[in-house]
Amino acid sequence: MAAASASLSHLLLAPRRRTPPNPSHHPSRPITTALPRRRRPAPAISAAASDLLSPAPSLKSRLAAGDTLYGLFLLSFSPTLAELAALAGYDYVVVDMEHGPGGIPEALACLRALDAARTPAVLRLPEASAVWAKKALDLGPAGLMLPAVESPAAAAEAVSHCRYPPRGVRGAAHPIVRASAYGLDDSYLSRCEDDTLIICQVETAAGIAEVDAIAAVDGVDVVQMGPLDLSASMGYLWDPGNRKVRAALREAERKVLEARKKKVAAAAAGNAAYLGGFAMQNDPPEQLKLRGYHMVAGAVDIGMFRKAALDDVKRFREAVMEIGEEGDEEEEKEEKENDGYWSE
Repeated sequence: MAAASASLSHLLLAPRRRTPPNPSHHPSRPITTALPRRRRPAPAISAAASDLLSPAPSLKSRLAAGDTLYGLFLLSFSPTLAELAALAGYDYVVVDMEHGPGGIPEALACLRALDAARTPAVLRLPEASAVWAKKALDLGPAGLMLPAVESPAAAAEAVSHCRYPPRGVRGAAHPIVRASAYGLDDSYLSRCEDDTLIICQVETAAGIAEVDAIAAVDGVDVVQMGPLDLSASMGYLWDPGNRKVRAALREAERKVLEARKKKVAAAAAGNAAYLGGFAMQNDPPEQLKLRGYHMVAGAVDIGMFRKAALDDVKRFREAVMEIGEEGDEEEEKEEKENDGYWSE
């Protein structure tokens, strides 16, 4: 999509051709021969502007280069928070249509905000179906996250939803959809399947048992561990940090990481997916990074705002001013660092 966006930007920024006036439209005016105008040199494009117009690296290329990617989940469907997350420096933002309240129109607004800030968007679908994949891919995200994949057959079917015939079953409307810059990007068909990151969530006991086979399915780029749903499927809904849940996750992590290392070391044929995961209270993002995860989702916008709001209210309600302390206000104001509430 980055290339599509760049292509569209070039088209929008290209100088318009001006049609010379036709004298026949003004018969009362005398016909004069216009002196040739000196052509002004085109302004040089700055390095910053050039960067904005050039395609951003895809998530796939960054993973292949060995980068560890850090992302945020967007459940609010707020384009403002999406833009803020992008400007804060997250490597990607997952727009969550599985648990968030928004659908395709709301996701589109968030994608536009993220594209403007040059940050890849991943859409998490409500279900791994051909209909949802088709509508989501036509928006032009950097990747799709498909929930509750429990077998290699289910993973292969999910991949087929993301590919055009004869390799898959994705419906073709490429001349008019946003993903191809509404048909202005001639390179879309030749690169869309190579650029789009396909993430299969493994989040049940049944899926964990098949995780190595799922990671080996052609077209599965990332296996995403789902600790919360896994704990529920194992009977520990209220205890996601249970030692049995942790042990199952560690075993699944080991299988995916070992398969990836063997493939890289031996330059072997076949697929070996990258490892992705969600940080939990008992398993923070730094720990996932240290254990070798390639993609780490460390925060949720709703959770971050909830914590900040609760802390803000608590700080205000617990503030007590004793009699006689008014004179210390100026001194405290000078000592206190700017806490972000005020602009002065």
